[in-house]
Amino acid sequence: MRTYNSIKNMIFSVLSNALTIIIGFVVQKFFLDILGTEYLGVNSLYSNIVSMLAIADLGIGTAIIYNLYEPVAKNNKNKIKSLMRFYRNTYRVIALVIFLIGLVIIPFLPIIVGKTTIPYIELVAFFILFLIDTVASYLLSYKRSLLYADQKIYITSIVHLGYLVIMNSLLVISLVLTSNFYLFLIIKIIMRILENVVISIIADKKYPYLKDREVKKLSKATINDIVLKVKGLVFHKLGSFFVLGTDNIIISMFLGVSVVGLYNNYYLVIYALNTLISQGFTSFTASVGNLLTLESKERTYRVFKRIRFLNFWVSAYTAISILVVMESFISSWYGKEYLLPTAVLITLVLNYYLTVMRFNVSIFKEAAGIFHEDRYIPIIESITNILASLIFLKFFGLAGVFLGTITSNLLLHLYSYPKYVFKPLFDKNVGDYFKSIAKYFILFVVTAIITYFVCNIITIDNSVIKMTVNIGISLVIPNFIFYLVLHKKEEFKYFKKLFFKILNNKLKKEC
Repeated sequence: MRTYNSIKNMIFSVLSNALTIIIGFVVQKFFLDILGTEYLGVNSLYSNIVSMLAIADLGIGTAIIYNLYEPVAKNNKNKIKSLMRFYRNTYRVIALVIFLIGLVIIPFLPIIVGKTTIPYIELVAFFILFLIDTVASYLLSYKRSLLYADQKIYITSIVHLGYLVIMNSLLVISLVLTSNFYLFLIIKIIMRILENVVISIIADKKYPYLKDREVKKLSKATINDIVLKVKGLVFHKLGSFFVLGTDNIIISMFLGVSVVGLYNNYYLVIYALNTLISQGFTSFTASVGNLLTLESKERTYRVFKRIRFLNFWVSAYTAISILVVMESFISSWYGKEYLLPTAVLITLVLNYYLTVMRFNVSIFKEAAGIFHEDRYIPIIESITNILASLIFLKFFGLAGVFLGTITSNLLLHLYSYPKYVFKPLFDKNVGDYFKSIAKYFILFVVTAIITYFVCNIITIDNSVIKMTVNIGISLVIPNFIFYLVLHKKEEFKYFKKLFFKILNNKLKKEC
């Protein structure tokens, strides 16, 4: 049953994310054509700011879901009710705190937004609507945590799919008919509330005891456990935002909100690929946790190398595809006037590769529960990211912002991961770790240069045809080079054997 639920949850999660990506491209195309880059930049910037405010939950949701696993498995209704009541009350306080902090930010909006022709009063009104949308996400949403803990993620995924289709259809219609950003934001708020209401109704029907008024106070031991986990998570939550969420703010403050809009077209593609790949690798976490508990370090290290090999192939191939396809995609979908300098694209590709290559180590880190040991690393990473981005910005412009993110990314790859994950888990010389990532990186760079060169010697004026040709080249050249270099490795032989085993089993079933 556990395996069945995991597969079902994964399928619906991937479908939901894939649909989100496709719809996102369509809506952004209409948004850009009708409202322009300035409004797209404001939309992206404010999304970043409210995600920063969401740090106020401090990982409480994650900690409570963890504490729900045992009572859900044992059908301990009293403890479930106590946890849910605590969760509801905590989220109400968090919603209020977020709203108040948001109001404090309003006077600083002209500084944060930077150069823009949008009147200040409209910037404030838009931000208040974003703030209301974020606060609304905390009302009633706590009940979905019980569905997560009960391995019923597919239910929330189905509801979310319906929410996406209806909301984005209404958004496109509103843009076409009214060209009104206010209505755009109001529709998002209403649909957010409706989604939470639907999930709340489903949860009440599946778990009718949630309506009981007699609820015991949560035990002190459970509260202490939640607090302990929150303490470990808060640094990582803060670090994640400051590394991944501050680029738009820095760009807007120093280069203008229109540049944020231009960058967002690139970001949407990169974020889409990042999310889909993350979904796939995250599904390994539970199995890795079991592996760390039951198997020897040597066996665990062998599995780690296999996952790292797969991680490299996927991240390097998709990074190279972004490098050679992105510009023709932007030209054909949005228009040549929305292209950024090639130097910016190169830094985005490097940062994407380094970010996705973190997945294999992150799986083992999370499965091993390594949160406390490296708790200060996210703070150091955050400071490094902001300072380096500001320094490089002066010399390299927009590309410098992403060079700063690359610098902070390297801190994890070159210091945190070998010290806190590789050495403790596998008891191996960290020299082996550095040799491996260096070899993979050199292979990635050389392959990227060759593929980029081949794509650029073929000149085609039509951007759609050029994109099609570049996609074909990116399918053949990188995979061919990777095969030539890596086909003798044990990891390649393992996945080749696994592929044919799955294929043979499928053929047997069909016969």
